[in-house]
Amino acid sequence: MSGTLTLVGTPIGNLSDFSPRAVEALQSCDFIAAEDTRVSLTLLNHFGIRKPLVSYFEHNKRERGEMICRKLEAGENAVLVTDAGMPAISDPGEDLVALCHERHIPVTVVPGPCAGIAALAVSGLPTGRFTFEGFLSINRRSRKEHLDALKQEPRTMVFYEAPHKLLSTLEDMLAAWGDRSLCLARELTKLHEEVLRTTLSEAVERYRETPPRGEFVLIIAGAVPEQPTPLTVDDAAALARSFIKEGLSVSDAARRAAAETGLKKGDIYRAVIQGEE
Repeated sequence: MSGTLTLVGTPIGNLSDFSPRAVEALQSCDFIAAEDTRVSLTLLNHFGIRKPLVSYFEHNKRERGEMICRKLEAGENAVLVTDAGMPAISDPGEDLVALCHERHIPVTVVPGPCAGIAALAVSGLPTGRFTFEGFLSINRRSRKEHLDALKQEPRTMVFYEAPHKLLSTLEDMLAAWGDRSLCLARELTKLHEEVLRTTLSEAVERYRETPPRGEFVLIIAGAVPEQPTPLTVDDAAALARSFIKEGLSVSDAARRAAAETGLKKGDIYRAVIQGEE
């Protein structure tokens, strides 16, 4: 019988956010797959946990994914962690989870901190519907296509960005979408936590003058849906005339036009009659 892969969310800055269940999962597994074993070792040492560590990151995920699955199929239990937050969310762990499902290896999760959700919660922007977009591509064409595809997106958007790319990302967003409300969250749960409510244009100006520091979550307002131009009585009268051509009386045509436009039958009737005079 195969073992189980358990996804464990790790603190995004404050070690006190690590749950007792997460500690138990690390203590009871056979080995831990980690994005950066040095970062994970700090966490393990803090909680007095000693387990074999296997590095699993973007550039070795194919080779290590196969090796991890073989160990799981042999009956060992593994925990997957990332440097901070939930593994498999904008993270190469996504591939390992998919590989386990393909091989019918059980996967379970111990929920934990997530920078995107934490930033969304404190942003003050609508949270009922949102879209998580992760990191933009560094390829200019892919980046532009991504931003263009979101121009009419009405939901609040969540992005991650590194400090050295933040300014160019803000500039590209401003060029693609125009000015939008924006919340910038950095160093969440850490000593220098900052949550800034601003706009894309103000943020561009700010970081042109002061280079950004720390990892950022960007929460950006969605597009405001275009409001259709309201119909006028003349529009409804034109519609009624088309019904008259189909054989309806003026009264019946005005009644049908009123039902379809929401305008008053009497106003439509008078407009039709006046147009015939």
